[in-house]
Amino acid sequence: MYRVLVCDDDIAILESVKIYLENEGYEVLTATDGFEALRIIEENEIHCMVLDIMMPKLDGIRTTVKIRERYNFPIIFLSAKSEDTDKITGLGSGADDYVTKPFNPLELIARVRSQIRRYVTLGSLTITKNMLVTGGLSLNKETKEVLVDGASVKLTARE
Repeated sequence: MYRVLVCDDDIAILESVKIYLENEGYEVLTATDGFEALRIIEENEIHCMVLDIMMPKLDGIRTTVKIRERYNFPIIFLSAKSEDTDKITGLGSGADDYVTKPFNPLELIARVRSQIRRYVTLGSLTITKNMLVTGGLSLNKETKEVLVDGASVKLTARE
């Protein structure tokens, strides 16, 4: 199951987006400001984030810049700012997509689905010293051990 973090200071929007995403089978975590979102990201594997730009404490742009220092999961801005310059600024700060409020919930779901598909299929590969990791699949190059969602998989020598 893929995990989506939704961050918006408007509780009504936060709850409605959460309901729509949960109905699509996603696990949804919520935050009401950028600081809370960063804490949640540190404690959970996130596959996609829906993020408001105008929030108190730490806004969406500065939150995205902090996230991009360490993570590459997709970020979709959900914002009342609809000018072209706002969209360009948002995408330039590290967001992958931009949806303006008011929004069609079905379009937002389609964009989340699309971003997760691309991230899991193409963009989530991380390489550490001896490990290749993509989605739930891990390969230790040194020991030749394969893990799927953290569980060891027994393979034949040929495999």
